[in-house]
Amino acid sequence: MNERTIREEAIDRFAGINSPYYRHAFQKIGSGRGYVPSFNAAAAFLGPIWLAGRRLWSAFWPFLIADLLAVVLLVYAVTGGGSTDQHARAERLERLAITRLAEAKDALARDPEGSIAKSLSRSAAALEQAAREAGRIADASEAGAWFLGALGLGLLVTARLVAGGVANHIAEKHFRAWRREGDARTAGFSFAHAVCAACLLAVLLPTIVLHFVDRTLFASVPSDPAWKSSASTWLDGLIASFSHAIAPAASTLTTAISAMLGLMEAILTETPWPVVMTIILALAWQLAGFRVFLLTVVAISYLAILGYWEKSMQTVALLGTASFISIVIGMPLGVLCGYSRRVGATVRPLLDFMQTMPAFVYLIPVIALFGIGKPSGVIATIIFGTPPVVRLTALGIASVPATVREAAVAFGASRLFLLLKVDLPTAAPSIMAGVSQTILMCLSMVVIAALIGAKGLGEDVLYALQYAAQGQGILAGVAILVCAIVLDRIVQGKRLS
Repeated sequence: MNERTIREEAIDRFAGINSPYYRHAFQKIGSGRGYVPSFNAAAAFLGPIWLAGRRLWSAFWPFLIADLLAVVLLVYAVTGGGSTDQHARAERLERLAITRLAEAKDALARDPEGSIAKSLSRSAAALEQAAREAGRIADASEAGAWFLGALGLGLLVTARLVAGGVANHIAEKHFRAWRREGDARTAGFSFAHAVCAACLLAVLLPTIVLHFVDRTLFASVPSDPAWKSSASTWLDGLIASFSHAIAPAASTLTTAISAMLGLMEAILTETPWPVVMTIILALAWQLAGFRVFLLTVVAISYLAILGYWEKSMQTVALLGTASFISIVIGMPLGVLCGYSRRVGATVRPLLDFMQTMPAFVYLIPVIALFGIGKPSGVIATIIFGTPPVVRLTALGIASVPATVREAAVAFGASRLFLLLKVDLPTAAPSIMAGVSQTILMCLSMVVIAALIGAKGLGEDVLYALQYAAQGQGILAGVAILVCAIVLDRIVQGKRLS
């Protein structure tokens, strides 16, 4: 039995129905280069139902969404779109204007010079003007609705034509994967999956139609306000109980952070500014090279000339405290996650929560537990800044080649030697990228931290937001930017200079 016969039999098993058609189509596609014109009428007619029957899920969902969007646009246009409500509003205003005009005529007949008649006449004129404006908007909405309807029809036709044009290519790719894997369960046309897709469409399409026919139907998700109130009350009690329970530990932590922050602020702000500037410039030259030194000169000149030097040092102190704590916590945790998949899988959801939860949300429990002030700002910054160093440290450790470790172990390296002399140096670029990202993340929190009492450049930006002082806000924002750039370049060192 030759290769051609074997392939044809495999196509017969894979296709299940109409196998001669797929033999010819797959042969044509397989022997060509690039896109080979091929149109599948069944896929074009059935759309997502055909794709589901062929288990082509990567194409099923995009085409299903395209069909549903097209139906939404079509039904929206057929039911009048937003013009229905506007026409109803125009009719109400017209009736009210007629009523008001009649009242004005009666008042004018009783008292031609009275103020009531004049007021009613002005009101009637205003209502007539509002009715004409509502009618104009309704006409424009109706025209726009028909445009959307044409767009929906075009989308539906285009989606079906595209489905027909790419169906055989997707099926042929799926056939090649199926032939390598040899999973008999994924062969043939699955009528069960096709029926499920048809049932899904049978539920979704009438729902769309009913919603646009009666806008009050499915207008809002049914909910009970009492549930929200009960959950809020329960959370208030939980936070209060937790705050009371950890009050001694929270007080100790706040005191420690305040001491560390106060020490850094004293070093940066009480030391004569020429000394601090000289040290910063020397570090920039030594660690990152001449170009970063010039950049640092420009940045320091900007901060000094515009009077942001002291506040920028307060910001750097806040940033330094938060970054130091984040790195001290994050690097060992990242090493542990890199060594243990189980620990990494456990820590990852917590890191996702810390990064995706809006900062204004977790400011609420931070204030409840630690009060308002600089320590709370540092803690909120730590929560936001720790995940990058953990993730990139874990990535660096996990990416160390196994052959390097095996060679070190073969020469008698201990686990501590393996960590300090093999893994950490090999993962150093990834770890330093994590440190840099943590510093930048912490610096991006200075404005939010200013909301709860942290000082520094964030205070100026917050003031500008409150009083719409655009110029002051831009200058303070650029000051934060130059601090971020200089710190990032110095931390990255000569690799980026």
